[in-house]
Amino acid sequence: MALTPQLSPKPRVLIVGGGYAGLYVAKNLEKQVKARGGVVTIVDPLPYMTYQPFLPEVVGGHIEPRHAVVDRRTHLKASEHVIGKVVKVEHARKTATVQTEDGSEFEIPYQDIVMTAGATTRTFPIPGLAEAGIGLKAIEEAEALRNQILERIEAASTMTDVEEKRRALTFVVVGGGFAGIETIAEMEDIIRATIAKNPRLAQSDARIVLVEAMGRIMPEVSEDQALGVVDHLKTRGIEVLLNTSLSSAEDNLMKLINMQDKSDAGEFYADTLVWTAGVAANGVAKKTDFPVEERGRIEVTPTLQVSDGDGGVLEGAWGCGDVCAVPDLTGAGPGGFCVPNAQHAGRQAKRLAANLLAVRFGAGPVEEYVHKSLGAVAGFGVGKGVGNPLGVKISGLPAWLAHRGYHVMAMPMFERKARIFTGWLNELVWGRDTTAVENLDRPHNAFLEAAGGTPQVGRFESKKALAK
Repeated sequence: MALTPQLSPKPRVLIVGGGYAGLYVAKNLEKQVKARGGVVTIVDPLPYMTYQPFLPEVVGGHIEPRHAVVDRRTHLKASEHVIGKVVKVEHARKTATVQTEDGSEFEIPYQDIVMTAGATTRTFPIPGLAEAGIGLKAIEEAEALRNQILERIEAASTMTDVEEKRRALTFVVVGGGFAGIETIAEMEDIIRATIAKNPRLAQSDARIVLVEAMGRIMPEVSEDQALGVVDHLKTRGIEVLLNTSLSSAEDNLMKLINMQDKSDAGEFYADTLVWTAGVAANGVAKKTDFPVEERGRIEVTPTLQVSDGDGGVLEGAWGCGDVCAVPDLTGAGPGGFCVPNAQHAGRQAKRLAANLLAVRFGAGPVEEYVHKSLGAVAGFGVGKGVGNPLGVKISGLPAWLAHRGYHVMAMPMFERKARIFTGWLNELVWGRDTTAVENLDRPHNAFLEAAGGTPQVGRFESKKALAK
C-alpha cells in the first residue's frame, strides 16, 4: 500500500467514476458541499468525461475528438480530482482503495460514496476477438477507428495483391443496437467520401458488413422502423446479416455462424472489426460490499440509495447510471429497471445530488427517481436518421436534426456545445475532413529514425511480417 497523496481532510463525498452521471453528480454537489465544510472527490482513470453518443460522429469526421470530451478540472473547479481506479470499496469502514496507473494503491476515507462507474464493453470468449477487434466506448477507440479506416483505404490504393486489397477494404461491425447502426452508417459515409477522392479505387472495392445475432436490429424503435433501417442500409451497399454471430476472428479471418440452426454462415478476411454488441456494468461493482444483482449491477432503491439487501438502505451509500440497477417506476424499463443511456444517467444524477443533500444536510425532501422516456433518435450521417421522440415516428432529415439537436443540448457544458456546433458549421462550409493522423501508436518513430534507431512497425506491418 503506497502513501496516500495529499488529499483534503474535510468530510468527503467520494464519487467513483467521472462519466456522464458522475460529472453531473459532482456539478450539482460541489459548491453545496463546499459551503457546508465538505469536499467532493472524483476518482476516475481518465481526467475527462466522454460523451459516448457522439463517438460515431467522431468516427465519421463530423466532430473533433477533443470536443466530445469534457475536462473535469476545467469545469469542476470546486472538486478534488484523483486519477486512478477504485479497486475496492469497504463501506463497513467507509474506505475506498484506489490504484494508480503505476500499480501503487492507497485508501481514501469518505462520509458518503456515490457509485457512478458506468459500463464497459461486453465481450464473449471468441477466438481472436481481442487481437482483431476494437470497441466504441472510449474517445481513443473512436479516433483510432477513424484513422484505421482512412489508413486502410490509402494503403489499399497501392496494393497489387487482390486478396490483400479485399481484406484491407472489408469493414465489419458486430452488434445491431443504436451504437452499432450509427457506427456502421458513419463508417459507410466516410469510406465512400474517402474512396471518392482516390482515383485508384472504386466504390465497389469496399465491403461493409453488419453482423447481428438477433432477428432484428435497434430494439429501441418499432419493428417497422427497424425494418426500414435495414432497407436503408442495404441501399447504401451495407450487407446486413441477421440471426448471425461471429464465432472466430483469429488472424482476422471472420468466421460466422447461423444462430437459428448453428450452421456455418461463411467466412472472409477483414482488417477492421468493430465490436458494439452490448455493455456490462463496470466490474468495480463486484469489488464492493454492496448487494449486487445477477447482471453485476449494484442494487439501489428508487431514491438512488444503495440497498442493504433487506428492504432498507445503507447510510451514506448512493448510486446511479449504468453501474446500478435503478428501478424504473414508469414500468417501461426491461425487467423493471432503467435502460443504460445518457437520458436516464443525467436525470438520475440530478435527483441523486438533491437527495444526498436532503439526507446529509436537510436541504429539501427526498424524492424517488421517475422519468418517462422521451424516446430515441439515431443519426446515420448527414441528413439521415430514424427515431421516435415523444412517441412520434420520424426518419430522414427530421430524425437527423432531432438527433443532433437533442445530443448537442445533452452535451455537458456550454463551452463544449459551442465547440461542437461551430465544428458542424465548419463542415457545412468546407466539407468533411478526411485527413488521417498517422503513426499515433508509434509517435516517436520519426525521432528514432533521425537518431539512427530502428523504427517500430505498426499493427498491419507486423501482421504482414508474421505472415511471411
